[in-house]
Amino acid sequence: MRGRNFLICGLTGWCMEILFTSAGSLARHDGRLIGQTSLWMFPIYGMAACIGPVYAKIKKLPALLRGSIYTVGIFSFEYLSGSLLRRHHFCPWDYSSARANVNGLIRLDYAPLWLGAGLLFERILVHANRLT
Repeated sequence: MRGRNFLICGLTGWCMEILFTSAGSLARHDGRLIGQTSLWMFPIYGMAACIGPVYAKIKKLPALLRGSIYTVGIFSFEYLSGSLLRRHHFCPWDYSSARANVNGLIRLDYAPLWLGAGLLFERILVHANRLT
């Protein structure tokens, strides 16, 4: 995993999270459109750089299947990192009140969002590595 890809994915993830939480603000009729994230999220999103080497092995598979593989990886890493952060009282998210949560660390209803995010990271990484 190259450091440049880690930075690209970390920044992309931060931007996606701010846009997503801003949309949630709009859904609550809060026209201020306040989005938020945490510094802890940068390395977590940065790990999406692992998608690059995975893509190299599965690029001939249909996009839906590739996205599903990325979703499983994202859920796994979200659960693992959330467990570690929670152990030290640093976890910036808590999905306990969501219906489709697993131990408050992942939301299964976010699977389509993570599938799309995985494919977006894939495209960004493919493009970024063609430029180098």
